Amino acid sequence: MRDTYTETKLAILQAGRRLIAQKGFTGVGLSELLAAAEIPKGSFYHYFGSKERYGRELIEQYVAEYLQVLDKIFTADGGNVRERLLTYWGYWLETQCCEMVEHKCLVVKLSAEVADLSEEMRVALHDGTKVFIARIAEAIREGIAEGSLHAVLEPSKTAQMLYQLWLGASLLSKLSRDRDALESAMEVTRRVLVAP
Repeated sequence: MRDTYTETKLAILQAGRRLIAQKGFTGVGLSELLAAAEIPKGSFYHYFGSKERYGRELIEQYVAEYLQVLDKIFTADGGNVRERLLTYWGYWLETQCCEMVEHKCLVVKLSAEVADLSEEMRVALHDGTKVFIARIAEAIREGIAEGSLHAVLEPSKTAQMLYQLWLGASLLSKLSRDRDALESAMEVTRRVLVAP
């Protein structure tokens, strides 16, 4: 038994994340989610109120965790900002190609699936991607200021273009079940993030 309300809620979110990353939001029934979390139906509704609210909170938790990963990579010791940005994209490449479902990007998995089904979840995904792009743009600005990236880059537009490139490459990689699209995205990213 978990000690606190927050711990129990987090455990329920984590239990469903792997299932949803594998099967999608609509592919996971409430009974399967309850079994994975080892809670009765009433407890689920106590914590979330609805499956849609659960989905929104799952996305919000994912966004918070992903921002921690971004910050860890972007503030790491050693190397310049350009190198840290390339490390981030390399992390994306490796986590989207691996077989460990829990590392797969929920934005990639859920965006097309829930955008037309749940306004609440669509907004959570949209807000999360805006924060990711803003953090990448901030890193690009820092790279320009330190001299590791060319001043010709427009941080916000470059960040948005790169994020869109990697989302598309991730989807194509899922379809082809190989790394080719992601490797191509890395090649383009290296060319875009030019040093002065």
